[in-house]
Amino acid sequence: MARYTGPITKKSRRLKTDLVGGDKNFEMRPFPPGQHGRGRVQEKEYLTQLQEKQKARFTYGVMEKQFVRYYKEAARRQGKTGENLLVILESRLDSVVYRAGLARTRRAARQMVTHGHFEVNGKRVDVPSYRVEQYDIITVREQSREKFPVQLARETFGDRQPPAWMHVVPGTLQILIHSLPTREQIDIPLTEQLIVELYSKN
Repeated sequence: MARYTGPITKKSRRLKTDLVGGDKNFEMRPFPPGQHGRGRVQEKEYLTQLQEKQKARFTYGVMEKQFVRYYKEAARRQGKTGENLLVILESRLDSVVYRAGLARTRRAARQMVTHGHFEVNGKRVDVPSYRVEQYDIITVREQSREKFPVQLARETFGDRQPPAWMHVVPGTLQILIHSLPTREQIDIPLTEQLIVELYSKN
């Protein structure tokens, strides 16, 4: 599956949010590239909405076509479309691995999934976009327990607190999904209503 592999810090600066999580280069230069920190360009409504969509896309590492599919699915569900969209994005397996604290960045989590280090309910899954559900159990495959990414995850586990909608067993790094997250449990700095407004124009 295609995904963006370009300079992520530059993308973070353009969208004015840390897409990596702990990006020190972004912290030092949080303003858009080319502005040198001076002046603010008046952003039109469309540009603001577009930036919010791009922020969501690059935060979760999702290409445009897949993002549109997620949006359409969110719109068909009951409840608020924007909140539904974020729940869909958060329930991706790579996002769950990142949220559980088993990877320092979303990119690293995606790579761990792609390399086949995890099983969901006893079945090997190597698709980052795989969607977890309530009561799912994600485990590290026995063949992967001594691999470097898993050893690193074990050593650094606890640096980031997993959200309340999941439980992680420290010794085995097993992830138990209690429920899918609510909007209040998703700490992404996004105004999802702007994304809804953008797509509703089409």
